[in-house]
Amino acid sequence: MKISKRIGIVLIVLVLFTVLALPTFAAGQKDDGKPYIAVVSKGEQHDFWQQVKLGAKDAAAKYEVDMTFEGPASESDVQDQVDMLNNAMAKNPVAIALAALNTDSVIDQLQATKDKGIPVIGFDSGVPNAPSGSIYANASTDNFNAAGLAAEKMFAVIKGDIEKATTANPVTIVVMNQDAAGESLLSRGKGFRDTMLDLIISTTSMSAKDIQVTGNTAYVDSKNPTSGDKVIIYMVVPASASMTDTTAAATAVLNRVESDNVLGVFCSNEATVKGLLAATNDGADMPSKYPGLVAIGFDAGAAQKGAVRNEYFLGSITQDPYSIGYLAVELAYKAYKGESVADVDTGAKFYDKDNMDDADIKGLLYD
Repeated sequence: MKISKRIGIVLIVLVLFTVLALPTFAAGQKDDGKPYIAVVSKGEQHDFWQQVKLGAKDAAAKYEVDMTFEGPASESDVQDQVDMLNNAMAKNPVAIALAALNTDSVIDQLQATKDKGIPVIGFDSGVPNAPSGSIYANASTDNFNAAGLAAEKMFAVIKGDIEKATTANPVTIVVMNQDAAGESLLSRGKGFRDTMLDLIISTTSMSAKDIQVTGNTAYVDSKNPTSGDKVIIYMVVPASASMTDTTAAATAVLNRVESDNVLGVFCSNEATVKGLLAATNDGADMPSKYPGLVAIGFDAGAAQKGAVRNEYFLGSITQDPYSIGYLAVELAYKAYKGESVADVDTGAKFYDKDNMDDADIKGLLYD
């Protein structure tokens, strides 16, 4: 009996030791005593998100916090992101940084974080229309203005051709958007659309009656002209964010370049840029097969930078993904500490072959 009791005691001690040795997230801290911040991204697949992750890791190191960074395999995988957010919340983080694929899908989670007093920082596109008080601040690009800059650059090149448009010979401007759900992409599509509309109406002989905005209904507002027959602004959304679907959408657009007199194509993110490049042999086919077509991209990556440097693209808009990740974690940490936080515009710039090696640009152009 004494031996059995001793064995029982030893087993209890071993069990307790094992349990106590497991990492915990009680009160938002792991077993190392550091506060835990969860970063839930839109993805990890593109170079852009890798730079965001790098910035987040550096901020976590500076502020001595434990940090997890995760995102779904595709920006179409909304439920996967919801599951990741749920898992992160189960670890009782002191704060969360979130780039929501779809705000409606995380309303319950945001209400729960608000009720528990867990600060949430939006990044990239932020979390539009979130429950009041649930989002403490956002670290993001002003996507509407950033895409508006792309419209200005394109318009300067195609203005003359727009002036020549007639009912018998209309012109088309294409805007390729990865999806119709994420706020950042919606803002970019609308920013390009509205800026182009304003420029055409205010600086050419065309009026709103001459213009038609058509395509995906998420990008056509009730205030947009929809019956003109001289200038067509065509809003495109591929079936999904996959390379197969973005390439197919780009190919469909290219097949209409001659018949629809397409003057320019704006790709509002890295996925649509890659689709256009895949459909044109990394852009090499553009000068010969689609002469005069003005293409502008968004973000960076080796293939896109090559297209700009070789002048297959007029240029692209770059954000500062490293700063987005860094500031998201920094704001999350400050909110956890009870400090006052506010939205931060992380900025955007236009780059082309002439300025992409400038000191204030090259650091933003990741591979």
